[in-house]
Order: sequence, then structure tokens, then C-alpha cells
Amino acid sequence: MDAESPPPARARLGIGVGAGIVIVLAVLVVAVLVSALAPRGSSEVLVTNPGGTSGSTAGGTGDPLPDAGGQASASVIFVHVLGSVAKPGLYELREGARVVDAIAAAGGYTAEADQAQLNLARIVVDGEQLYAPAVGEVPPQPPEGSATDASGSAPAAVDLNTADASALETLPRIGPETAKKIIDYRDEHGPFTSLDQLLEVPGIGQKTLDGLRDAAVV
Repeated sequence: MDAESPPPARARLGIGVGAGIVIVLAVLVVAVLVSALAPRGSSEVLVTNPGGTSGSTAGGTGDPLPDAGGQASASVIFVHVLGSVAKPGLYELREGARVVDAIAAAGGYTAEADQAQLNLARIVVDGEQLYAPAVGEVPPQPPEGSATDASGSAPAAVDLNTADASALETLPRIGPETAKKIIDYRDEHGPFTSLDQLLEVPGIGQKTLDGLRDAAVV
């Protein structure tokens, strides 16, 4: 009996193409599953421009960043960046951001900027107007109500032992009610001996305390 004849070349070609299509589809399905299950990265610094036509982020989406519990964080501040930067404007930053973050949010320095004028490591505060001067430029005087002077220097620290309620309310995250509690605590227990003692004031937690370290003294 003769051996079985091999399938015609056309039939073998059809089988090979079909198998190839199955393999390609399987690879695509695996790639989609891996992409869907992969963890999403998140931006470390929220940077948006609420006053512009659209917001932008430094590696993020422009939405508030989630905290450890997965909830959107509301700890954001507004900083007005002017002077020798690519995109002057009002920017929203995460609380605790530094001058370098504000400059980056505004597109970085221009070629004319005097980069030695600003302390890039300084923590910015809510309501601050940050001015980046050009080489040889005398920075303008800050507008009334500005959180810092025009050169970006930090405002004078508030003395917790002598400040009245109005002065205390200039501190980050300190409103009228908390300012009154600070004064009440001071009246009852005497002068503060350290900033950490603020944790004994009702309503002040570690996060608020950390935001006061560069703005308050005892």
C-alpha cells in the first residue's frame, strides 16, 4: 500500500497562515491584560495653572494626588510666579512644595534669569507671589497682601509667644478658631518652649505643625 501523500502546498500554506494569526491574537490579548493590570504611576508634585487655558502636571494628570487611603488630597496651595520664567501665571502646588517646583511649574527660567537670586530649596507658602528677576534687574516691591517679598525671600517668622490673633492667622493652615486656641493655650500654660508643643493645641496635628516649621518661632 502506498504511503499517504503529503497535503498540497496550498493547503500547508493555509494552515501556516491560520496558526500565525492565532499566535498574533494570543500575544495581543496577553499584552492588553498586562497593560490593564499594571500599576499606574503617580506624580509627586501637583502642578496646574488654574488661571490658564488648561492645566498641566509634572508627570501627572492634573488631578489632586491620592493619599495613602486612596482619597484625593486637598492640601494644595496657590503661588503666583512672575518675572523671567517661560510661563508666568498662577499655579497650584502640593503643600510643602519648594521654589524649584514653582519655577518648574512655570516652565523653568528664561535665558535672561538671574538664577542665583532665588533660594530654590525654600518651601513656598499659600498666596505667595514669587518673582524671578533677570540679570541686573532690581525686583519690584511686592503687592499688598503678598506672602513674600519680590525677591522670593521668606516672610519674617511669627513668634508664637508674642503674636496676636491676626498675626497667627497669617500662618499656613491657621484660621481664626485655631489662632484663638493657640492664644488660649499660651495663656493657660505659659510661653511655648518649642514648636512641637503646638501638638498639644486642639486641632493642630503633625501635618499642620510641619507646615509651620519655617513660618513660626518661639
